[in-house]
Amino acid sequence: MTPPRLVIMGVSGCGKSTVGQRLADRIGVPFLEGDSLHPPRNVALMAAGTPLTDEDRAGWLDTIATHLSALGPEEGLVVSCSALKRAYRDRLRLATPDLRFVHLHGARDLLAERLQRRQHDYMPPTLLDSQLRTLETPTADEAVLALDIAQPLEQLVADIEHHLQPNHA
Repeated sequence: MTPPRLVIMGVSGCGKSTVGQRLADRIGVPFLEGDSLHPPRNVALMAAGTPLTDEDRAGWLDTIATHLSALGPEEGLVVSCSALKRAYRDRLRLATPDLRFVHLHGARDLLAERLQRRQHDYMPPTLLDSQLRTLETPTADEAVLALDIAQPLEQLVADIEHHLQPNHA
């Protein structure tokens, strides 16, 4: 069985990095923090509270896709990436045919609370509403696992692990 290639997606504050890192550790594959791949211009825009456009995100998504397409046949990877629009997810799917997505979602109030509590180098809580407006919730035909972030971290990770079992592919 090929190790999983997985994108943990959702708006800022949903726990992509925390869930992704914990999952990667549990299943024994590397974790790639998608935010670390943003070019300096994107970082400056977000730090200034300016939402990114499709054009701004294009190069960043291509960089993530390059990491995915470079995987060997027996290599897995867990990536955190907002992947807010279907077009973004489709762009990443082109990089590797067996790419799967987990959408972490939750109530706006919970997301805002988490953003107020956390320390992030350049993603201010003020961008949450623009991300929620941009988000195109995955549709059934995308076969994306959707999980509510109100669940404890360990439950989220266990649910993803269960979903990765061959009888759930």
